[in-house]
Amino acid sequence: MRIAYFTNTYYPIISGVVRSVSSFRQALSDLGHSVFVFAPGNPESNDQEPFIFRYPSLDIGLPGKVPAMIPIWSFVDKLLPPLKLNVIHSHHPILLGNVAATKAEELNVPLVFTFHSQYREYSRYVPLTQELVQEFVKDVIDSWLVDYINRCQHIVVPSESIRQLLAKDYGVINRVTVIPTGLDLAKYQQADGEAVRQARGWENGRILISAGRLAREKNWDTLLAAMPAVIEQQSDVRLVIVGEGEERSTLEELASQLGIRAQVEFTGSVEFEEIPAYLKSADLFCFASITETQGLVTLEALAAGLPVVAVDASGTRDVVRDGQEGLLTANNSQAISQALLRVLGDNNLLAQFKDAAGRRARQFSIEEQARKLLEVYRLAGEARQENRFVVAEGRQLPPSSQEPPAPAFRPDRLV
Repeated sequence: MRIAYFTNTYYPIISGVVRSVSSFRQALSDLGHSVFVFAPGNPESNDQEPFIFRYPSLDIGLPGKVPAMIPIWSFVDKLLPPLKLNVIHSHHPILLGNVAATKAEELNVPLVFTFHSQYREYSRYVPLTQELVQEFVKDVIDSWLVDYINRCQHIVVPSESIRQLLAKDYGVINRVTVIPTGLDLAKYQQADGEAVRQARGWENGRILISAGRLAREKNWDTLLAAMPAVIEQQSDVRLVIVGEGEERSTLEELASQLGIRAQVEFTGSVEFEEIPAYLKSADLFCFASITETQGLVTLEALAAGLPVVAVDASGTRDVVRDGQEGLLTANNSQAISQALLRVLGDNNLLAQFKDAAGRRARQFSIEEQARKLLEVYRLAGEARQENRFVVAEGRQLPPSSQEPPAPAFRPDRLV
């Protein structure tokens, strides 16, 4: 197949979306398919991969080195028709996502969209906290999403939790398939964690590690607030936070206010290839985000053989089973503290969770997930030929394109 990926973010930026795009691209290429990536330009990009096409962008100093993109490029208008694409796969509902939808219509090829984020949560970036304003912004986001979903032939979601959210909040029940981002497990199993411990001076003590973008929706303040009680009873514990973002200075200040700044290390950005070794260097993975769609970084931790203590939330609970690979907690610092102390204080429990982590990770190989994605592309192609679309509440489609209420086949059952 000939597949076009449209994404608003790609290397050198590191995020869950970037890892998903890159992992699936590599797996599909290994299976003999061609994947073309259309992404924003970045002043630090130095693409070694073939078929990466960068839209014009401006570096305006946004956190995380995110460029301001110009989603118009006449070169792409000329390039796409000769590629003879079988499918266009969008990874965002705005900017290049809109370009993807428009090009799919122009070329009469199916549009597949991966619902990567809980987009309503981004309303908190509007600098007005009044409840009515926040609800209005969320309603606007919902409207955008409904319109976008209704332009697609198929929706991919990374977890069962998000499939349920789409059904509950948007009425999307047909043409939705759960396909988590898989992993190349060998990279995590073979990673040299000891080298990282020596290089970072972590030879003594126990390392609790967490990773992700340093942004408000990741709930870092709750995790930090859990640490004083842990450190008081387990003085050899150090919390390592891998990642960068606009909240870094705020979180560093919070750690100082909590009296734990010396026991909390912010590594900043780490090269994607080094992430497995950083995870392998730790003793336990902890996570407090409540906005994950899959919890990819948690899955990576399992692949590195790490037990997990995390807030019981969407995405995370789809990967970690409470009491099997780790402990899931309520969303408060006291619950996290208690769970961490329980695991750290019981070596047998720690070993049990560690053994289970590797077994659980093996269920998420990237090759198996890529084969499921190819089946979705096939189904989307059939839908495009029949002029059928995903149906979300909020927009009435012409009768000719309405999805029947009781389809004979449920692609979500592929999982």
